[in-house]
Order: sequence, then structure tokens, then C-alpha cells
Amino acid sequence: MADGKTPLSEAAIEEALAGVPGWRRNGEEITRRFSIRYHGGIAMIVHVADVERLIGHHADIDLRWDTVRFGITTHDVGHRLTEADFDLARRIDAIAAAHLAEPFDD
Repeated sequence: MADGKTPLSEAAIEEALAGVPGWRRNGEEITRRFSIRYHGGIAMIVHVADVERLIGHHADIDLRWDTVRFGITTHDVGHRLTEADFDLARRIDAIAAAHLAEPFDD
């Protein structure tokens, strides 16, 4: 499919993961946490949400006092990983860098 929402094979997932350093696979989801103070995290989440609305794909987001966690999977193809997930991960990385969020080492 041209929209990037076709489930990826295991080999394609491994290749895509190599292109998004810091993201970890957790079953059929990729996750990453960033260290950022609460109000900065809110600003970052709003920025991410604006982009998500434009591209029609979203992450599950967990905001804590000093961290933001993103979990990404494609819900409308049975919670499977697709190219759209890795595209969103790259976009989140760029937004996090713009907000000076530090990657959180799990």
C-alpha cells in the first residue's frame, strides 16, 4: 500500500529498527522515552500531536514529571508494525531534539 500501512515482515522490522536508533521493539510496538521537565514535555507533546494530525498517524503517549514515553503501532492493521510507525518515530526524534529532550536510556 502506498500509505505505508502494510504490516512489515520480521526482516523489514529489523532493518527499520536500525534506522531509528534508541527505539526499542516491544512485541508489535516500538517505544522510546525522553527526559524532559513536565511543562517542556507538554509543549513537545503538542508539537508531536500537530504533526500526527497532519500525517494521520499517532503514538500512545505517557507523560510523567520528568519523562515522556511514546509507543507506536498501527492500530488499523491489527496493531502491527508498518513503515508509518518508523516514519513517525523519526519525526518524534526530530521534535524531541528541537525541544532539547534527552533520550532516556532504559
